[in-house]
Amino acid sequence: MKPIVIVLIAAGAILGAFLRYKMTESPLLLGILPVNVLIVNVVGSFILGLFAVITLHWNLDQNYTLFVAVGFCGSLTTMSSFAFETSNLLEAKQLSLVAFNIVANVGLSIGAIIGGRALMGAIFNIVPK
Repeated sequence: MKPIVIVLIAAGAILGAFLRYKMTESPLLLGILPVNVLIVNVVGSFILGLFAVITLHWNLDQNYTLFVAVGFCGSLTTMSSFAFETSNLLEAKQLSLVAFNIVANVGLSIGAIIGGRALMGAIFNIVPK
Protein backbone atom coordinates (compact mmCIF):
# COMPACT_ATOMS: atom_id res chain seq x y z
CA MET A 1 0.00 0.00 0.00
CA LYS A 2 1.35 3.38 -0.99
CA PRO A 3 1.87 5.99 1.73
CA ILE A 4 -0.51 8.42 -0.05
CA VAL A 5 -3.32 5.86 0.28
CA ILE A 6 -2.79 5.68 4.04
CA VAL A 7 -2.66 9.48 4.33
CA LEU A 8 -5.85 10.00 2.28
CA ILE A 9 -7.86 7.39 4.14
CA ALA A 10 -6.56 8.60 7.51
CA ALA A 11 -7.26 12.27 6.76
CA GLY A 12 -10.81 11.49 5.62
CA ALA A 13 -11.35 9.22 8.63
CA ILE A 14 -10.17 11.87 11.09
CA LEU A 15 -12.60 14.42 9.62
CA GLY A 16 -15.46 11.91 9.56
CA ALA A 17 -14.82 10.72 13.11
CA PHE A 18 -14.61 14.30 14.41
CA LEU A 19 -17.88 15.26 12.71
CA ARG A 20 -19.59 12.09 14.02
CA TYR A 21 -18.33 12.88 17.53
CA LYS A 22 -19.67 16.44 17.35
CA MET A 23 -23.02 15.25 15.94
CA THR A 24 -23.44 12.57 18.62
CA GLU A 25 -21.96 14.20 21.72
CA SER A 26 -25.33 15.54 22.90
CA PRO A 27 -27.91 12.75 22.76
CA LEU A 28 -31.06 13.47 20.77
CA LEU A 29 -33.86 11.22 21.94
CA LEU A 30 -37.15 10.26 20.36
CA GLY A 31 -38.75 8.84 23.47
CA ILE A 32 -36.02 6.45 24.58
CA LEU A 33 -34.68 5.98 21.04
CA PRO A 34 -31.38 7.79 20.45
CA VAL A 35 -31.48 9.28 16.95
CA ASN A 36 -27.96 10.73 16.66
CA VAL A 37 -26.64 7.54 15.06
CA LEU A 38 -29.57 7.49 12.65
CA ILE A 39 -28.76 11.07 11.66
CA VAL A 40 -25.04 10.42 11.00
CA ASN A 41 -25.84 7.26 9.05
CA VAL A 42 -28.36 9.04 6.84
CA VAL A 43 -26.16 12.13 6.34
CA GLY A 44 -23.13 9.97 5.52
CA SER A 45 -25.15 7.90 3.07
CA PHE A 46 -26.48 11.04 1.38
CA ILE A 47 -22.94 12.42 1.01
CA LEU A 48 -21.83 9.08 -0.44
CA GLY A 49 -24.70 9.18 -2.95
CA LEU A 50 -23.75 12.71 -4.02
CA PHE A 51 -20.10 11.77 -4.28
CA ALA A 52 -20.77 8.64 -6.36
CA VAL A 53 -22.31 10.75 -9.13
CA ILE A 54 -19.71 13.52 -8.83
CA THR A 55 -16.93 10.93 -9.17
CA LEU A 56 -18.38 9.53 -12.38
CA HIS A 57 -19.39 12.89 -13.86
CA TRP A 58 -16.02 14.52 -13.29
CA ASN A 59 -14.05 11.27 -13.76
CA LEU A 60 -12.24 11.86 -10.46
CA ASP A 61 -9.07 10.06 -9.52
CA GLN A 62 -9.38 7.10 -7.12
CA ASN A 63 -7.61 9.15 -4.45
CA TYR A 64 -10.76 11.24 -4.00
CA THR A 65 -12.73 8.05 -3.42
CA LEU A 66 -10.23 6.95 -0.79
CA PHE A 67 -10.54 10.29 0.99
CA VAL A 68 -14.32 10.87 0.77
CA ALA A 69 -15.98 7.46 0.45
CA VAL A 70 -13.62 5.19 2.38
CA GLY A 71 -12.14 7.64 4.90
CA PHE A 72 -14.74 10.34 5.53
CA CYS A 73 -18.05 8.54 4.94
CA GLY A 74 -16.72 5.29 6.38
CA SER A 75 -15.79 7.07 9.58
CA LEU A 76 -18.82 9.35 9.75
CA THR A 77 -21.32 6.51 9.53
CA THR A 78 -21.36 3.87 12.23
CA MET A 79 -22.62 0.33 12.02
CA SER A 80 -21.22 -0.59 15.43
CA SER A 81 -23.11 2.16 17.27
CA PHE A 82 -26.28 1.27 15.37
CA ALA A 83 -25.86 -2.39 16.41
CA PHE A 84 -25.06 -1.38 20.01
CA GLU A 85 -28.12 0.87 20.33
CA THR A 86 -30.31 -1.81 18.77
CA SER A 87 -29.02 -4.46 21.18
CA ASN A 88 -29.65 -2.09 24.12
CA LEU A 89 -33.23 -1.65 22.96
CA LEU A 90 -33.55 -5.41 22.61
CA GLU A 91 -32.28 -5.94 26.17
CA ALA A 92 -34.81 -3.37 27.38
CA LYS A 93 -37.50 -5.41 25.57
CA GLN A 94 -38.43 -2.41 23.41
CA LEU A 95 -39.22 -4.62 20.42
CA SER A 96 -41.17 -2.01 18.48
CA LEU A 97 -38.25 0.42 18.83
CA VAL A 98 -35.82 -2.33 17.77
CA ALA A 99 -37.82 -2.83 14.58
CA PHE A 100 -38.15 0.92 14.01
CA ASN A 101 -34.42 1.49 14.57
CA ILE A 102 -33.46 -1.24 12.10
CA VAL A 103 -35.93 -0.15 9.43
CA ALA A 104 -35.09 3.54 9.89
CA ASN A 105 -31.30 3.12 9.78
CA VAL A 106 -31.26 0.73 6.85
CA GLY A 107 -34.18 2.17 4.91
CA LEU A 108 -33.35 5.84 5.35
CA SER A 109 -29.65 5.26 4.64
CA ILE A 110 -30.44 3.48 1.38
CA GLY A 111 -32.99 6.18 0.58
CA ALA A 112 -30.36 8.84 1.28
CA ILE A 113 -27.91 7.27 -1.16
CA ILE A 114 -30.63 7.10 -3.81
CA GLY A 115 -31.63 10.69 -3.01
CA GLY A 116 -28.05 11.94 -3.20
CA ARG A 117 -27.54 10.24 -6.55
CA ALA A 118 -30.84 11.62 -7.85
CA LEU A 119 -30.02 15.15 -6.71
CA MET A 120 -26.59 15.15 -8.36
CA GLY A 121 -28.06 13.51 -11.46
CA ALA A 122 -30.58 16.35 -11.69
CA ILE A 123 -27.89 18.98 -11.12
CA PHE A 124 -25.66 17.47 -13.81
CA ASN A 125 -28.68 16.73 -16.04
CA ILE A 126 -27.89 13.01 -16.14
CA VAL A 127 -30.75 10.76 -17.19
CA PRO A 128 -30.72 7.38 -15.39
CA LYS A 129 -30.34 4.39 -17.68
